[in-house]
Amino acid sequence: MTNKRISRLRGASVDYAIAAFRVVIGFLFFCHGTSTLFAWPTAPHSGHTAAVGAWPSWWGAVIQLVCGAALFLGLGTRIAAFLASGSMAYAYFWSHQPDGALPIQNNGELSAIFCWALFLMIFLGGGALSLDRLIAHGVRTARVDDEAAAGEPGSTDELREVNA
Repeated sequence: MTNKRISRLRGASVDYAIAAFRVVIGFLFFCHGTSTLFAWPTAPHSGHTAAVGAWPSWWGAVIQLVCGAALFLGLGTRIAAFLASGSMAYAYFWSHQPDGALPIQNNGELSAIFCWALFLMIFLGGGALSLDRLIAHGVRTARVDDEAAAGEPGSTDELREVNA
């Protein structure tokens, strides 16, 4: 194998690893939201669901539900990750930090890990198999087809190679 082929293979595997990371984090985040809002798949740690509109538990759970689903699907990945990461930072400093300086002391490990994993996804994006990528690919393909139909210079195949 040439170095170019190895680089291409490495790039594809990293892209799928990012997608797997996104799906798992999104699903876990989604489950926290459904647990707090609907006691599904299990009741929340407090034993009862959050009251509608209660600050910050209900609003945090709505963010978890919506952003978790968006991350799982890879739709608006960077925006969802930004909002979700911020909510976990808030949860850590509002709920856990007063009980001790370190996450291991204040039971804030999960909030801290979610915060940093979601923060990383702001920069990584959705990876392979995301709706973001599917939508972007559809837009690029439509633009290439429009340019080819308009008689822009270059063949359709050349345009597709440039935009791929």
